[in-house]
Amino acid sequence: MTSLLQYDFFRNALIGIILIAVSSAVIGTYVVARRLVSISGGITHACFGGLGLGYFLGISPVLTAIIFAVGSALGVEWMSRSRQVREDSAIAAVWGAGMALGVLFVFLTPGYVPELNAFLFGNILTVTMTDIAGYAIYTAVLLTLMAVAFRPIVAVAFDRDFAAVRGLPVVLISTVMTVMTAVCIVLTIRMVGIMLLMSMLSLPQMMAEIYCRRFVTIMVLSTAISVACCVAGLFLATVIDVPCSALIVLVMIAALIVLKVVGFRR
Repeated sequence: MTSLLQYDFFRNALIGIILIAVSSAVIGTYVVARRLVSISGGITHACFGGLGLGYFLGISPVLTAIIFAVGSALGVEWMSRSRQVREDSAIAAVWGAGMALGVLFVFLTPGYVPELNAFLFGNILTVTMTDIAGYAIYTAVLLTLMAVAFRPIVAVAFDRDFAAVRGLPVVLISTVMTVMTAVCIVLTIRMVGIMLLMSMLSLPQMMAEIYCRRFVTIMVLSTAISVACCVAGLFLATVIDVPCSALIVLVMIAALIVLKVVGFRR
């Protein structure tokens, strides 16, 4: 296994998956605490519209996907907060609109779109040093934000009404964390794809909650679990020769079953 580290593409994949594992575990803890897993699914599929638009216009599909993700996330937040539309209905609308626009733009794009499968199902071996730099910057910003405003973020995650009564800037914190969630989703798509991304934001937290109840301990333990499962999935993919994204999710599910059984016996 160590001989694989002599290849640049494998080192890039390893560094990239570790960075994404850390950031998705931190964001996933916030998403699970706020019960926003369904919203993350809607944002994930809305990104497909941004990817299709990027290919159609001939510009960076990641940039347009981020715009679509942030716009759809803020749209769902605004509609649910203003109570004009129920949250589940807004998620369904964003989910369907994103996928429909993605299909439309992909079919209108002349020629074949070779990178589309990578965004749908993930292709970690295509990660470049530029991608790693982007992942590193995002992870550093996210960890800094969590360190500086940890208590207000936790308060908003668990009880927005209580946070508002205490005078915390609930709207600002929710907006910032929603944008960070949307960006994390777009960055993670390149690794595990649209189809499997929700697992990265929920399975490690489900395993951590078996043994922890505090936000910070769940975040730390889910980060360790996420990194371990992602690295294990990457190395297994080199042995079995199957897509890494599928193995990462399967490793997480297997670990969840084992921890559930052990936790039940305890």
